[in-house]
Amino acid sequence: MIQKPLVVGLLEVNCYILGDEETKEAVVIDPGGDEDEILEALRYHGLTLKYIIDTHGHFDHVDANQPVKEATGARIAIHALDAPLLNRGSDAIMFTGKPMRVSQADILLQEGDILSFGKYRLKVLHTPGHTPGGISLVLEDSNLVYVGDTLFAGSIGRTDFPGGDFNALIRNVREKLFTLGDHYIVYPGHGPVTTIGHERKYNPFF
Repeated sequence: MIQKPLVVGLLEVNCYILGDEETKEAVVIDPGGDEDEILEALRYHGLTLKYIIDTHGHFDHVDANQPVKEATGARIAIHALDAPLLNRGSDAIMFTGKPMRVSQADILLQEGDILSFGKYRLKVLHTPGHTPGGISLVLEDSNLVYVGDTLFAGSIGRTDFPGGDFNALIRNVREKLFTLGDHYIVYPGHGPVTTIGHERKYNPFF
């Protein structure tokens, strides 16, 4: 699999481009800004973007949704509960001084949904807590999981924003992420890569 991580936007979001090396179909997870870099990476690897997948609806993870969609024709996928956040451009002003660019969901995701690109399949886990519609994405037949702002190396996502739920986040990490197995590599929405085993053992929230 082709995997290209990028750090994008003012809040340094981890954006991940995943592509099938044979069919060249691809997805981008959390295009939080810097669309020119995202589009250049797609061109460099000769990839055709199929889906734009948002792990949740906060502005720093979705700001480049619309320009990437317009440039590629890809469909925007987000959990149904977070889809309304894509239209709340004003939420970004207190952090960046300007509104977020709005977009609209093409696909409303639910627990267990599958998003495929070439021979690869991403399974949706609904992991709310940071937001009501937060999701994690498990790459089937692998040990990779993309968790957005649900889990970080040594920390967890904030739950003090509207719609946040600390108890739900802790429960979902324990029941849906930790049960994947210690060998799983965790790709978070900010900061360094970690593993389930490391977080189970050393994360102070658990």
